[in-house]
Amino acid sequence: MNEQKPLLTITDAAADRVKSLMNDTNSEVIGIRIGIKTAGCSGMKYNVEYATDTKPFEEKIISKDIVICIDPAAIMFLIGSEMDYKEEKFSSGFEFSNPNEIARCGCGESFTVAQ
Repeated sequence: MNEQKPLLTITDAAADRVKSLMNDTNSEVIGIRIGIKTAGCSGMKYNVEYATDTKPFEEKIISKDIVICIDPAAIMFLIGSEMDYKEEKFSSGFEFSNPNEIARCGCGESFTVAQ
């Protein structure tokens, strides 16, 4: 039997951070939206933003009581990915572990996937 990979999973640390950020907003935020932008030296960059609604054709995931809307153009690049949140001495932010990546730039901001 062929087991299907989840589109995206989210760690407890990422879920806690998203919930904290959502609690600090003054708008009608329903969750987060994850997409991919063309940017950086490797070609693509993850984009995480607040979602105030669900857009047509988006994939909607509910994980750890968080609504995660996936931009339809990003779905094929994110299959099997995990979103985490890391805090280090001089930086903090969401990080993605993506099995589809074949290269990442030296600064870690952008990536390339097999096409």
